[in-house]
Amino acid sequence: MADDRDIIQHIDQLVDEEHTLERAHGEGKSLSSAERARLEALEVQLDQLWDLLRQRRARRNAGLDPDGAEARDPSTVEHYRQ
Repeated sequence: MADDRDIIQHIDQLVDEEHTLERAHGEGKSLSSAERARLEALEVQLDQLWDLLRQRRARRNAGLDPDGAEARDPSTVEHYRQ
């Protein structure tokens, strides 16, 4: 990702896809296994992107180069406490 705008744009695209999947099955219809897997993958990607954006902002606020932030692996971001 080049900058915060790119990260936010990617987040928006993934959220749109997530909402499309959820709306398609909002009336008691269950997701297929492929759709469930895609929804789970979207959630992981979103967690990673939000984490990356937070890292970039924290680095910038600390006077550091935000480009030094790196996406963390799913096992790290999925175990954060909410």
